[in-house]
Amino acid sequence: MLPIFFGFLSALSWGAGDFAGGLASRKLGAYRAVLYADFFGLILIAIVMSVYRESIPSASALINSIVGGALGSMGLLLLYYSLTKGQMSIAAPISALFAAVLPVVVGAITEGLPSLLQVVGFVIALGAVWLISRGNETEPFRLSHLADLRLPILSGVGFGCYFIFLHYATQETHAILWPMLSSRLAGTLLLFLAVLARREPVPVPRTAWTVVLFNATLDLGGNFFFILASQAGRLDIAAVLSSLYPGATVLLAWFFLKERLAFKQWLGIAAALIAIVLFTL
Repeated sequence: MLPIFFGFLSALSWGAGDFAGGLASRKLGAYRAVLYADFFGLILIAIVMSVYRESIPSASALINSIVGGALGSMGLLLLYYSLTKGQMSIAAPISALFAAVLPVVVGAITEGLPSLLQVVGFVIALGAVWLISRGNETEPFRLSHLADLRLPILSGVGFGCYFIFLHYATQETHAILWPMLSSRLAGTLLLFLAVLARREPVPVPRTAWTVVLFNATLDLGGNFFFILASQAGRLDIAAVLSSLYPGATVLLAWFFLKERLAFKQWLGIAAALIAIVLFTL
């Protein structure tokens, strides 16, 4: 039950963080909002590490964390770039699906095949990610869309690699804070270079401080609970449950911003709950 519980908390925290990040993006733009979330998250980790001392893990664990953080941030940049190029909203669910599928494949190879009920849970959970992420879009998927999905697929691969590399970085020594610090440092540097390349202003406006800090804290919580989930159980279950974060985002938007949820999103949320139950059997 622990990996399921922590994976569920990771999805809730990441989803709430994305909700706060969406509010921050309206004030700052997407790239700057993500950079600030990473940067202030880095400061929060450093503060925690000054109080709670954790032994330095091996070089291989740190390298895995750095590579995972860089690939995860690259995936985020590719997703935002694909959206700014006007690609269809199908990009978001495609990215989320590949982020979940890749750890499932790696988990099956390295940890053995899951039970039949868990496999059914994986299928239902992946469907839930798709339904929730599609939102109110009614445009059907066509084969002609395949040519536009190169960047979203690469984005999902980046997210999936983040799950995988962080899993192995924390499995080796059961460290939590050092992998979070090193992965966040790599991601922050990459995002900082992206913001500089776009010639965007770096300082944080006063009106955005609150939502940026909320975004940073919640995003950090998502990483923390994912690491706990992957340490307590299988990589694939931790990654798939954590990938359900769009469900928390749309529910918060429905509750606080009074945004209307499409029937497919409610269906996706129900499917996510069914998948969670199957993972426990």
